[in-house]
Amino acid sequence: MLSNLSTFFSSIHIIGRNIEQDILNSLYNSKKSEFIAVYGRRRIGKTFLIREMFKDRFAFYHTGLSPFELKGKKLLTEQLHNFALSLARYGFGNTTVPTGWMEAFNLLIELLESKGKESRQVVFLDEVPWMDTHRSGFITALEHFWNGWGAGRDNLMLIVCGSATSWINDNLINNTGGLYGRLTKHICLSPMTLAETEELFESHNIRMDRYDIVQSWMIFGGIPYYLSSLTKERSLAQNVDDLLFRRGSGLADEFDRLFNSLFVNPEDYKRIVRFLSTSNSGYTREEIAAKASSSGGGLTKILRVLKENGFISAFQDFSGRSKDLRYRLTDPFCMFYLKFIDGHRTNDEAFWENSQFLPGINAWRGLAFENVCFAHIRQIKAALGISGVRTEVFSWIFRGDDEHDGAQIDMLIDRADRIINLCEIKFSIAEYTITKDYDRKLRQRLQTFFEVVHPKKTIHQTFITTYGLRSNEYSGKIQSVITMDDLFR
Repeated sequence: MLSNLSTFFSSIHIIGRNIEQDILNSLYNSKKSEFIAVYGRRRIGKTFLIREMFKDRFAFYHTGLSPFELKGKKLLTEQLHNFALSLARYGFGNTTVPTGWMEAFNLLIELLESKGKESRQVVFLDEVPWMDTHRSGFITALEHFWNGWGAGRDNLMLIVCGSATSWINDNLINNTGGLYGRLTKHICLSPMTLAETEELFESHNIRMDRYDIVQSWMIFGGIPYYLSSLTKERSLAQNVDDLLFRRGSGLADEFDRLFNSLFVNPEDYKRIVRFLSTSNSGYTREEIAAKASSSGGGLTKILRVLKENGFISAFQDFSGRSKDLRYRLTDPFCMFYLKFIDGHRTNDEAFWENSQFLPGINAWRGLAFENVCFAHIRQIKAALGISGVRTEVFSWIFRGDDEHDGAQIDMLIDRADRIINLCEIKFSIAEYTITKDYDRKLRQRLQTFFEVVHPKKTIHQTFITTYGLRSNEYSGKIQSVITMDDLFR
């Protein structure tokens, strides 16, 4: 049976996820039990990947119930009843609802033992953070299932999945108790790249040029669920209106659903995210504590969890003048929602179609394109010919002092070969033109950087734009130009 798996897996058409597919294929074909955690942002395609990889090869497949949807009910009882239904679905004759998770996993052992040892047994537990309700004993029972039974088998492949990345980190990857070091592999799914997004659209017969594909990523952030909701008959702007601005639109309430499904106290997390959305350059922890009505260990945890779940990013000051991290909202969907929908409900059901050239839209495009570039550092390095060079990536903000005006550099790539790329990022509908005035601003910014930072490396000025630079007397001063086509590598 195992000898035919390579053919089976090669017949599956999953957009991207090539590395992940290879890992799962290898683990399936191993001669020992495997315990794998697959995690990542909600809607990222975790469940789809596992289901497509294994289809009807599950010995057992169960999905936890969302606590948010179970408000007012006995959470543990509902979760256990649902588990019993899954056991029955896979052939377990005893339909009695288990009294606790320890009994539930013992019943699962009975089911698996009844199926014999001859074939690989894939057990998929989806959304395990939802199953771990308060004082439920879920982790203890999972530990007992694996340590007391599963690890001693040679045919078990246990896959656990969850959108709450912090829960996976705390309870499985960084577990200090009975599950310490028990995972044989953990796989974190990232958003689709621009190239994968293009491939996804092509597979859905959606015709869209790269300028609009980049804009779709700026709105939906490479999240497969959102991107797959677009239809081929509509333009990008029409699709955005259909999904976010028309009455009853499918994603209009996605922001609340997203946070409600991940966090026990979602309003605490939403409050911080809303505050971070008010600054393009981000805030320090102290600024967040002062202005967002949150402080102490609670704030530290919220920032850590938001970062682990991919909603925010933390940036270190390049110059080293400040050790404070700056936290920025970088999740594209949240940025778009908070900019144009949250508190800005409109009766115009064609809002996005009618707003394409408004100044506020252009300002958002500039910041959103920066996020696209930070998410495609690998592609930028390839375009610069430095894929194999060790690098660190920063942004630089200088607030100004008595001698210098404030200055900001969108992206710095600090290279081990003693080069620093100072990257200017511009989203433009055509080739970007460096004017005389803009050239003066660039020179002033460069001078400020030298006088404040005193870099001991060679500086290369770099432009990252959609269509490149228009050739003129100023463009020749730029050492390298990267276009949006380079981001699709």
